[in-house]
Amino acid sequence: MKKKILYLLPVVMMAFGLASCSSDPIESESVISVTTHEPNQFDLWLEENFRNPYNIDFKYRYEEIESDLNYYTVPATYEESVKMAHLVKYLCVETYNEVAGIEFTRSQFPKMFFLIGEWEYRNNGSFILGTAEGGRKILLSGMSYLNPILAGLTEYNGFRFDFGTNIAENLNHYYIKTIHHEFTHILNQTQDYPTAFRMVTPNSYVSDSQFSEPYSSAYLKRGFISAYAQTNTGEDFAEMMSEYVTHTPEWWEAQMKAAETMWADDPNQTQTGRVLIEQKLDITRDYMRNTWNIDLDELRDCILRRQVDITSGKVDLTDLTVNGNKAN
Repeated sequence: MKKKILYLLPVVMMAFGLASCSSDPIESESVISVTTHEPNQFDLWLEENFRNPYNIDFKYRYEEIESDLNYYTVPATYEESVKMAHLVKYLCVETYNEVAGIEFTRSQFPKMFFLIGEWEYRNNGSFILGTAEGGRKILLSGMSYLNPILAGLTEYNGFRFDFGTNIAENLNHYYIKTIHHEFTHILNQTQDYPTAFRMVTPNSYVSDSQFSEPYSSAYLKRGFISAYAQTNTGEDFAEMMSEYVTHTPEWWEAQMKAAETMWADDPNQTQTGRVLIEQKLDITRDYMRNTWNIDLDELRDCILRRQVDITSGKVDLTDLTVNGNKAN
C-alpha cells in the first residue's frame, strides 16, 4: 500500500506522549472502539452527512489497527471529533462539491478519515499532522489541540501555535491545509502530475534536511513555497496546491516578494525563487483544470469564503441535527 506522509513540522516546544492529554477527560460515550456499540447522536449525524451521501467512514473511536504502531498515539475526544467532522465537511468536502460537483467528490474523495488525539512525533524534532494511504484513507492527528486553537489560545500544554491567536491560520496550518495536501496525493495516485513539474527544480530537493538550516529559511529563494516542499517532487506538488487554495492572494504575493532574489549559496540556480514557484503554479493550475476540471482560483475563493464563515461563528460546529431533528 502506497503511503504519503504529511507533515513534518519542526517542534519548538512539545508536550510528550500521553502527558499532553492527561487533563482532557474522555467522554462516557467512549472514543475507544469496541466490538459493538449503540449509535449515539454523532454516529447518526455522521451517517447522514458522510456515509450516506459519500460512502465516507469517519472514524473517531480509537482503533489500534488504524493507528501507526511506530508512534505513541491517544484517542481523539468526542467533543473535538464532532468539531473536526464539521470542519472537514464544510471546508473540504463541500468545497469540492461546489467547484467540481458532488459526483467528483463521491468518486475521488477518500473513503475513510481516522482521528487521533496527539501529533505523531518523530525523533528528528518534527511531527506528522496527517497521512494519506492507498488513495482511500486520511489520518488526522492532534485533535487535542483543536479546542485551544478555536478558542484563540497561543499555546496548549506547552505547545505553542505557530500563528498565535490567528484562528484561521492555525486551523489551516495544522488541519485544513493538511487535508487538501493529502487529497492532492490521492488525486496524483489516480492521475499523476506532469513530468514537467519534476524538471523545474530537479536537483534541489533535500529529503529530511528540509527543516535544517540553511534550507528552513531559504526555501522561497530556492523555488519552494514551503520548507516541507523541499522534501521531494510529490510533496512539492501537494504543497503548491494546498498552500495556494488555503491562503489569500495578498498572502501569496507576499511570499512571491520574498522569493524575488536567487539563493546565493547555489551557483547553479539560474532563476529567482519567484520564477521557479510561478512555473510550478502554472503546471499545477493546468493539471487541475485539464485533469479534474477544477479552477484553482475558484476553489481558493470558495475555501476562503467558507473560512470566514467558520471564524465568524456562522457555522455551528457542535450541531448534530439529523433529518431536521436537533439533538438535545
